[in-house]
Amino acid sequence: MTQYDSTAETLKHIRRVNTLLIFAAQEILRRASVHDESKLGDIEKPLFDRLTPLLAGVEYGSDQYKQILSDLKPALDHHYKNNSHHPEYYHGGVNGMDLFDLMEMFFDWKAAGERDKGGNIEDSIRINVERFKIDPQIDRIFRNTAFRYFDK
Repeated sequence: MTQYDSTAETLKHIRRVNTLLIFAAQEILRRASVHDESKLGDIEKPLFDRLTPLLAGVEYGSDQYKQILSDLKPALDHHYKNNSHHPEYYHGGVNGMDLFDLMEMFFDWKAAGERDKGGNIEDSIRINVERFKIDPQIDRIFRNTAFRYFDK
């Protein structure tokens, strides 16, 4: 009886995972190159020009922050309709998202938290997990990622 050698099957598996990871990297690069482009268009830019400086001076999630967001509603509605990394893009919210949407959303939260007064990724996760009714397991994954890569 010939002894089984797993080398060929293992190499085949490794090559397949390699191909899939390269696909994922390409999708992330594609998203990086077009992230939030709609904010530069005629519908969103005028409102963002006027109201973004006000957002930078208030605490994320505060009543004043929510009022500015209300004033930004026409731009935000257009933005959400055209950018799948926002839960509002989908009728089912986060449940309609895919893994790439989720990743882009997480990094969007990270970058936005760096822009806002007193903002940070931990608060963004806490507030948005509640806001979008995100499952505890995804919440934990977000927190693990923030801790491992950004809390150093």
